[in-house]
Amino acid sequence: MELRVLKYFLVAAREENITKAAALLHVTQPTLSRQLMQLEEELGVKLFRRGKYRVSLTEDGMLLRRRAQEIVELAEKTEQEFQRQEGELAGAISIGTGESNGMTALSRRMAGFRREHPLVRFHIYSATADEIQERLEKGLLDLGILTEPADIGRYEFIRLPKRDQWGVWVEREHPLAARERVTPQDLLGVPLLLPQRERVQQELAGWFGDDFEKAEVAATYNLILNAANMIRNGVGIALGFLLGNLSDDLRFIPLSPALETGSVLVWKKDQAFSPTAAAFLRDLRRAE
Repeated sequence: MELRVLKYFLVAAREENITKAAALLHVTQPTLSRQLMQLEEELGVKLFRRGKYRVSLTEDGMLLRRRAQEIVELAEKTEQEFQRQEGELAGAISIGTGESNGMTALSRRMAGFRREHPLVRFHIYSATADEIQERLEKGLLDLGILTEPADIGRYEFIRLPKRDQWGVWVEREHPLAARERVTPQDLLGVPLLLPQRERVQQELAGWFGDDFEKAEVAATYNLILNAANMIRNGVGIALGFLLGNLSDDLRFIPLSPALETGSVLVWKKDQAFSPTAAAFLRDLRRAE
């Protein structure tokens, strides 16, 4: 499989129209159709269902799209790692992070590093800890911020100083909005929005105690901005971290007893870094 053809495939899969995809790729429609059919022959599967006006991916096509995205992303990352300018660091550093206050300390180090090395770019990928670990294992990320609980046995790590405070996000008109703290009993009978990660839900279950079985879970989320949208539209109130002023029409109320979560910056043991990523990691370790 050629990288160029995989890029063609991804554009066709995204646009669901061969003619439109060909125009975006600056090739003729017959050329693109031939390249895609040759790819199908090479793999021995049908990748597209072809209709009169549009194409859609088969099950094999959806699998290839996931793999092709990873291959193309890794190839682009590799090219960036070998970018050089005489006497100056250049290229990109890829970092995965969840929604955590640990990102604040990292952002400050990124800003300081770029003041010294302005040709360096950072690519930030926002996801859950589980997704970040998966991308670290595939080589798509150099570093990752994991919120605990997380399995860090396979990684080198730096423990970040800022811990995240748990609480509930509610609309300012909600009956709980006047409280200074909320207890597990306060949340019974109230529709709740919980983070999707199973380990995080187990941590929250420990805070609830026996009352967790009585809790009404209306929905789960992995991005707090989506949770904020659900709060404003009456789906429920969200358990989450204090991340500054999420929205003027929402209020954060800490949990009682208090619950805090740490975070760690991790990277694979014995990982071969690009000179740029290695320099940034040395900068981070000096700041410990």
